[in-house]
Amino acid sequence: MEKKWLKRAILSAVLGSSFLGLLPSVEAAEVRILPVDRAKFWAGAKFDFDVEVKGDQQLKDVAITVNGQPADKFFGQKLVKKDLGNGVTSYRADQVTFPKTGAYEVKVTAQDGAGKGVSAAGYTVVSEKAPKRAKNVILFVGDGMSLQAREIARILSKGLTNGKYNDLLAMEKLEHNAVITTSGYDSLVTDSANSASAYATGHKSVVNAMGVYEDSTKDPFDDPKVENISEIVKRTRGMSVGVVTQAESTDATPAAMIGHTRRRARQDWLASSYLDQYHRPDVIMGGGSARYLPKSTPGSKRKDDENVIQEFKDLGYTFVGTSTEMKAAPSDKPLLGLFHTGTMNVYLDREMLKDPQVLKGFTDQPNLMDMTKKSLDILSKNPNGFFAMIEGASIDKQLHVMDWQRAAYDTIEFDKAIQYAEDWNRKRGNDTLIIVLADHAHGVSISGTYHERDGKKGTEAVRVYQNSVFPTFKDENHDGFPDNPDPDVTLAVQYANHPEYYENYHFMKKPTPPALSVTETKQEQSAIGDKVEFHQVTKASSKANPARIHPGDPAELMPANTPKDDPQECHSADDILLNAGGPGSEYFKGTMDNTEVFFGMLRALGIDGNKTKVHLTQARK
Repeated sequence: MEKKWLKRAILSAVLGSSFLGLLPSVEAAEVRILPVDRAKFWAGAKFDFDVEVKGDQQLKDVAITVNGQPADKFFGQKLVKKDLGNGVTSYRADQVTFPKTGAYEVKVTAQDGAGKGVSAAGYTVVSEKAPKRAKNVILFVGDGMSLQAREIARILSKGLTNGKYNDLLAMEKLEHNAVITTSGYDSLVTDSANSASAYATGHKSVVNAMGVYEDSTKDPFDDPKVENISEIVKRTRGMSVGVVTQAESTDATPAAMIGHTRRRARQDWLASSYLDQYHRPDVIMGGGSARYLPKSTPGSKRKDDENVIQEFKDLGYTFVGTSTEMKAAPSDKPLLGLFHTGTMNVYLDREMLKDPQVLKGFTDQPNLMDMTKKSLDILSKNPNGFFAMIEGASIDKQLHVMDWQRAAYDTIEFDKAIQYAEDWNRKRGNDTLIIVLADHAHGVSISGTYHERDGKKGTEAVRVYQNSVFPTFKDENHDGFPDNPDPDVTLAVQYANHPEYYENYHFMKKPTPPALSVTETKQEQSAIGDKVEFHQVTKASSKANPARIHPGDPAELMPANTPKDDPQECHSADDILLNAGGPGSEYFKGTMDNTEVFFGMLRALGIDGNKTKVHLTQARK
């Protein structure tokens, strides 16, 4: 929305700040156009158009045009006027399109008692076809997989000889690559919902949102929607869709491929929305069964008695809850696989350590390679092709808790799933576009190596420059996973953005968070005239977790360099790397905005956005 201080800022630049006190505070009507300025569209893709106007009670003469035409005439439907009850009036048309490529300009003028408010937005509409069309697209998302996270996995999995890597990761062998920028339109540093939504829709959004532009209401489900890739490939071509993750299947990244909400935390609602026909996935695999079970079931996180699992079964889905059941499931039926009530356990805990206290009864969870295999077996049955999003979810989750070893093993597992998909595609004659990327980065870095061979410990045992002798990870069975995550020479991995924590260069046998959430209550005083009043103020904070102190090592307390109300390491604004192979992969080169991933996928598939092959509704039958 055009800010009230915009005119004053312009006048300040012209007259100087000393004149601002002489200026009147009355401002004309404010206008916000959604989608926002500089948005890019695929021709024929559906979206909700909304103009919000905030003015005084004398608001009148609101004019909205698209390329000089009245908006209702341009879109072929009347804009619905609605008082939102917050001082804002909305003018909205849902499910409209730009059917032709080219440049478009929206102009809005609004008159109220204080004057005329003016706003404009410019859009670009495209539609392209790759020289060789892809039948399928597989989007591999390594959540939080910064360039350094890849490098750590490469060191552990492939090793070096005389300073040269013995091999590269499978993702690094794909023939095309690009640098991807990740910011949303609201902030420099993004989250997984917003960033994954950019891949799924070609539109930026705001932190915690997916598939929508943020409006001014409090309702998280009424924001203007943009058609996502699952919806457009189903509508235009009747393709199948799969979402595979190790997180809860309604977590930010998988949900961004399907859902539309401003609040990613509403996972119970998202689980129910997966049933809607117009974007219903044919394969859903991950954790998070608690979001699907009625509240009467122990462990459920739903607030109602809807049994979403049963509803999927009633629609003909096979439901599985273990790796054994998943492998035995038929490949000619849609599949719902939920292997944990929350996030699935990571590779080290699930496949190697197998501590019962950590697994908590979930002893038969599939690995990502087998989940990838089963999903491709099912999705490839559709002669119209498929879109699949496969996520290495806990790379991010383990970096948040500053456990780089667990993140590294999950990155290796993610790469093994990519290797399977590459081999599968090669055997089919290379008819599938494969894209590998992160949704955002973490501020993790390799300072050198760490060892205590000479008796030094803690920071003094971090070896840099010529002292950074190579790590001693070993892989005796050559499966790509080091046999021991804590060799005598390991990596010195450090973080740029972290809470208060105790530095520990050793592997922790049990997952141990770096900091603990605490509530601090302080007494503050305020003066009112001649009186001084005291009152209690309660604030959320965090403190270093003493369980991270390694026995025998100095307790090196690292002060927080991010706000103390967050007990975890946080995302960074760093660019991330994309690798791609298969038909249409030549699109990805240089430095690109994250929204371009969507356009690259539709270009590879040769999607005609103006075509509707299958009429699908939001009804669940």
